[in-house]
Formats: sequence, C-alpha cells, structure tokens
Amino acid sequence: MPRPEFVILSREASADGELVPLGSRAEIVDGLSHCNTGPEAPGEDLLYGPGLEILLPPGEDPIRQMILRISDDDIGYVVMLRMAKEFRWKVRDLEHGREFQP
Repeated sequence: MPRPEFVILSREASADGELVPLGSRAEIVDGLSHCNTGPEAPGEDLLYGPGLEILLPPGEDPIRQMILRISDDDIGYVVMLRMAKEFRWKVRDLEHGREFQP
C-alpha cells in the first residue's frame, strides 16, 4: 500500500504574493534534529523521524517546499501536526488536496 504523502509549505507570503522559504537547509536540518528527525548521514536529502520521512529538494537552498511521507500511521500523523504547529508550516495532502495549518 502506498504511503500517504504531503507537501510542506510556508504559511507566510511575501509582498509579491509568493510563499516565503521555509528556511535554509542548515536551519531546517538543525530545527528538525530537536524533533528526533534527521538524515542517516550528513548531507543526505532524506530525513527520518518518528513515523515519518521528510525529503528535502536536492541542491535547493533555501528550501521552499518539502515532501513528507507517513511511514507509521499510529504516530506519524501526530508528529506531522506537532511539527507543522511548531514550525508554522502549511501541510497539503497530495492525494486529496486537504490542507492543514495547525
């Protein structure tokens, strides 16, 4: 069964209406490390966390969007929503188009 996928975006728009970046690659990796989420080796684009995986766009800095996959339904959704609230993310369900802004 395919894993649920979400796109993570900023909630904030710039003066021209475009969404501002989520942060620099280093800021994102450092911030997520406090949520027990990170790469298996430094410099990798795939970050592993409790019940989820986050894919950073290769070579992009600053990061404008990320893909999040739920790997464990029992905990992944709770962790995703906590992260979205803490980092002020907008999370969009790629399959159904629903948007979460906890």
